Amino acid sequence: MITYKQFQKNLNRIEERIAAACHSSGRKVKSVQLLPVTKNHSVEAVNFAQTSRLIAVGENRVQEAAAKKSEFSGVIRWELIGHLQSNKAKDALEVFDRIQSVDSLKLLKRLDRMAGETGRKLSILLQCNAGEDENKYGFAPVEMDAALDAALGSDHLQVDGLMTIAPLDDDPDVAKITFERLRELRDKLAAKHGVPLVELSMGMTGDLEAAIEAGSTQIRIGTALYGSRDY
Repeated sequence: MITYKQFQKNLNRIEERIAAACHSSGRKVKSVQLLPVTKNHSVEAVNFAQTSRLIAVGENRVQEAAAKKSEFSGVIRWELIGHLQSNKAKDALEVFDRIQSVDSLKLLKRLDRMAGETGRKLSILLQCNAGEDENKYGFAPVEMDAALDAALGSDHLQVDGLMTIAPLDDDPDVAKITFERLRELRDKLAAKHGVPLVELSMGMTGDLEAAIEAGSTQIRIGTALYGSRDY
């Protein structure tokens, strides 16, 4: 695990990139949130984020996040960004403040039922496979209208927006097209359903500039902040 001093240097570099991308895109820096991804790091990674006044962390697995949360004494928002099996929905509700990776109707319905049983309104993002990558989870773009309709018809889910992960590709245009497709889809869905869908969670270390230009409101950064993970 790196030191807090090194983390702060890394954070400054990422924030400078975000600021430069916002400037070139004519956007306000405050319109883009940095989500530190603490998966496969110790709870110290969460402590670093809180000390630097970051408001949330992203985790991929329920069990790992639960263990860290039990050790963490501060206050921060926990977001699930990894694939969630529907049979772990109840456990996820006990750990996370928001689930970004809602990628199937089966999971959506189960989360709604579990949230209802706990008397909670759960914030979610709908994950879209905007790059149509067979290696990625998410609703296909053509399925998103029905997915949003189902989510909005639920009693215990609050749809904050959409999430996507760009395909791994050496061509930077692949990520750019993926992000622009998600923004365009968001705009169409928001207009049709009369909901804002404010959050667009898209972009990581290698493609954050393209994501911000396309309208991302949240960039997910892991290794560039914390260094190599403790596998």
